[in-house]
Amino acid sequence: ESRAVDVVVGVESRGFIFGMPLAYNLGVGFVPVRKPGKLPAEKISESYTLEYGTNTLEIHVDAIETGQRVLVIDDLLATGGTALATCRLVERLGGVVAGCAFAIELNFLHGRDKLHGYDVYSIVQVEG
Repeated sequence: ESRAVDVVVGVESRGFIFGMPLAYNLGVGFVPVRKPGKLPAEKISESYTLEYGTNTLEIHVDAIETGQRVLVIDDLLATGGTALATCRLVERLGGVVAGCAFAIELNFLHGRDKLHGYDVYSIVQVEG
């Protein structure tokens, strides 16, 4: 059976709130992406630039299998840095980003532009 999504990846921490019930309803696994030092097993990390510095996200190395289709979920798309770093983590593990979904998108920050090449979905779009 072919699925549109094999795994849902939620970004710490509000992405967990949306991602876990979605994964449950889809009948697929949920994978957390967290800030440094919060995951217990072997992990990889990806750093990204913020308006005021840098940040890093981590994922377990065994969280995604090669070829799995992954939906990235977070609450907010602002500048796109967090989502892009998450997509890079997924791809470094061999996953395929099926799309990125957000509850809210701040259009005036142009985060969607940073995610060029990915399917991006948002429920609410806020204009500047």
